Amino acid sequence: MDSEYKARKEAFVSNLSGSSIQDINLVALVASTAVLLWSALQSRLSYFTPYGPAGLLTDFILNVLGILFATTAYSSAPLLLNIFLVTPAVLLFLTQPALRSTQKAKPPRKQNSKNAFSQDSSESLPIHPFLTTYRAAMMIVTCVAILAVDFPIFPRRFGKVENWGTSLMDLGVGSFVFSAGVVSARSVIKGRASGSPKAALVPRLVGSVRHSVPLLVLGLIRLWSVKGLDYAEHVTEYGVHWNFFFTLGFLPPFVELFDSLAALIPAYEALALGIMVLYQVILESTELKSYILISPRGPDLLSKNREGIFSFLGYLAIFLAGRGIGTRIIPRGTASKSPQQARKSVLISLGLQVIFWSTLFFFNSYYAFGYGANILVSRRLANMPYVLWVAAFNSAQLLLFCLIETVFFPTVYRMTGKEGEEERTSFATSRILHAFNRGGLAVFLIANLLTGAVNLSIPTLDVNTPQAMVILVVYSAILTGVALGMDKANIKLRL
Repeated sequence: MDSEYKARKEAFVSNLSGSSIQDINLVALVASTAVLLWSALQSRLSYFTPYGPAGLLTDFILNVLGILFATTAYSSAPLLLNIFLVTPAVLLFLTQPALRSTQKAKPPRKQNSKNAFSQDSSESLPIHPFLTTYRAAMMIVTCVAILAVDFPIFPRRFGKVENWGTSLMDLGVGSFVFSAGVVSARSVIKGRASGSPKAALVPRLVGSVRHSVPLLVLGLIRLWSVKGLDYAEHVTEYGVHWNFFFTLGFLPPFVELFDSLAALIPAYEALALGIMVLYQVILESTELKSYILISPRGPDLLSKNREGIFSFLGYLAIFLAGRGIGTRIIPRGTASKSPQQARKSVLISLGLQVIFWSTLFFFNSYYAFGYGANILVSRRLANMPYVLWVAAFNSAQLLLFCLIETVFFPTVYRMTGKEGEEERTSFATSRILHAFNRGGLAVFLIANLLTGAVNLSIPTLDVNTPQAMVILVVYSAILTGVALGMDKANIKLRL
């Protein structure tokens, strides 16, 4: 890469200040309103069943291009795009009856022993379309942003901030980790449901390291490719050598270490709070904050990679917060409740999580009537306000997707047991979103490869708006095709 152009590229993504949380929320809301319209079309018109070319194109326009346009062409008017999506959804909901009649729910099965929770794990771990939708939407936003950020059409306010502030891409990184924490709760629930004692720490650590190796290898490959190809890089993002794959790769063993404390502190949210409070106290009471942000880089690996190494504590807290929510919303919950009561409990639990994390964030990040700490958000530090912001946002996203499913597809949660579950959940889940969720890791890798290929072959800084949109639409279509192809071939590579 030409040295002058490389310097321009690095300057293009450096020293950014971000945007307001309200602005970010309006842009991110497009993912939810797109799913709202998809759900209205499916539940009222059965538009995506059978899944023909028209259904595929509409699905792609709503759930992929909707997000792309929200971050590019409609970035200055996200509210207008949301109105365009919500209006027909509301009209369909009010004027068209649901096509599928609600089946009468079976009464909850009686449990006559203290082992009520130790039911078959397949019964306690249902398929949740709203969770699939949440994970896939997050993946699409991430994949779109990592290439779009290299084009002028992608507003600089959405790029990762330098030190202090909030942006869409800052939120995306944390959301990626949070969503991984949510689905990791499945293994915890299965272990509890089996009734067998937890394995010793050492075997669990060995297993977690095996899970980490592929991610660490990917981190090394990315490091080699960036250095070897003289690719433009933003050093203050994670450091000289560190990258996001290393953060993901080191999470499993550390999660296992902290999971051993679950017997003493059963709530993962409490573990997350403990880590973030301790980390924030150290940042405020020592020289660590200035060391990370402004100290000259020394020759040692710690100094060269201090952002990635110390911010890992924040991402660990985010992962544990996600796991805490996962343990509450993933189980079927019908052992002692009716399906309606179980779904109501999930909605209440998510609502309380939103209130809990949002309140903590408010008092941590603002003066809040004279009682707040007024600590600025920093993705570079992954400090306490950043962790709280990510947890609050993702809890709200889960609540929105769960509400949409509850309103438009009641048969998904009103039926107990596995019988007919695949048919019900398939009807309530976008084919594209299902594919993105199922092949998440592979799609993310291909997105990174395509991003590198585009940047090495095209001077993205000098591309005009129509050309940029064509490139981004084609890129999005390729990723969608890969995801659908992997899904059809029954290849599953989730994070």
